[in-house]
Amino acid sequence: MLLMVVVGVMPVRAQEKRAMTVKELFELVETGSKTLQETKTSVDFAQKGVEAARAQRLPDINASLSASYNGNVVVMDRDFTNAQGFSSPHFGNSFALEAQQVVYAGGAVNAGMRVAELQRDMAVSGQRATSNAQRFMALGQYLDLFKIQNRMQVYEQNIALTRRLIDDIHAKQEQGMALKNDVTRYELQMETLLLGLRRLQDQQAILNHQLCNTLGINEVSIVPDSTIVSQAFAKDNQRLRVGASAGMQYWQQAALTSSTQMEQSELSTKMAEQQLKLAKSELLPKVAVVAADNFSGPFTYDIPPIDKNINYWYVGVGVRYNLSSLFKQNKKVRQAKTGVLRSQEQQKVVAESLDNQIQQAWTLWQQTYVDLDTQKKSVELARQNYEVVNERYLNQLALITDMLDASNIRLNAELQEVDARINIVYAYYKLKFISGTL
Repeated sequence: MLLMVVVGVMPVRAQEKRAMTVKELFELVETGSKTLQETKTSVDFAQKGVEAARAQRLPDINASLSASYNGNVVVMDRDFTNAQGFSSPHFGNSFALEAQQVVYAGGAVNAGMRVAELQRDMAVSGQRATSNAQRFMALGQYLDLFKIQNRMQVYEQNIALTRRLIDDIHAKQEQGMALKNDVTRYELQMETLLLGLRRLQDQQAILNHQLCNTLGINEVSIVPDSTIVSQAFAKDNQRLRVGASAGMQYWQQAALTSSTQMEQSELSTKMAEQQLKLAKSELLPKVAVVAADNFSGPFTYDIPPIDKNINYWYVGVGVRYNLSSLFKQNKKVRQAKTGVLRSQEQQKVVAESLDNQIQQAWTLWQQTYVDLDTQKKSVELARQNYEVVNERYLNQLALITDMLDASNIRLNAELQEVDARINIVYAYYKLKFISGTL
């Protein structure tokens, strides 16, 4: 019966296994994440905006060409009497070419270019933020998968231990030293362990499927790197955990220089400053160099019309000033100044929030080491308790309920120790995620 149950909890079909380190995980996120690909398109779109803004420095050139049929001319008095007709050349043509180059626009052109560049930088920063978030999400799934696989090992070890204990109880029952009820209790315990293992296998299948989708790869059975706890950041831990204040200052400084939240806040302030320049530019005149040529015929400004082509051209300087800006634009300038002040205040809020997040993440990271030390001690005591109770039970000095309690205490302690080890890794990478260095 036990063999049938064990077969029942085995995976329905074997999948190809793929060992994966955290470095490989991050590389696959960069190449396979659909969310990240969308942000890369946004960066390309913003770059095209920069090119369009730079094109505003180029001259404006307009050309027009037309051909027409002209009717005869009729001349009459103002009271519509004494009408007289004149024959007019029927074919008309016109060609005009005009070029204009802005030489001064109050800084509007340069400010517009700078705004477009800042929007591109904001898109790049958004891509980095998305990459950071996608890496952290994939890492969370990866570590949860690792945690489940470790929990499955704990369950398998406890199942093997329970199976041996059931055999011992069967032997004692045959000798008349144990009751059938004792065997039944441990068989129920075995069923509970097998059910727990099956649930972990189902959770593993769900998480593995989600992680493969996140990475954009065909579904395989991902095997996390078993050395991640001891290998990934041992040197950093030794260096950064010496002195709480020094280590925390390192991460707080890293957040100020690398965090995408801080970067985007600074870019928002710079964009507000450029918007202020654009608002001020409307208070200044616009100066442009203008050149034009016009070739047309016939000459219809004479009576009768003259069937000849006429060409004229000019070159000059044009100045334009919007007088209404004197009483309209000043309000927009004041609004833009307030926008700059608001962005600066928001930047301070972001810096304060990052400081709080780093302090919290740092404290929780330190706490995970204390948790692990506590769980190690708990596992040691739980195993000692199990051995003592097992020995007492075999010598008929303890009840079967005592053995079940000891087994459950040992199982829970071992599971919590497994989780505590993974929690250290998660807390460390959360620090890197908040600081923007993931």
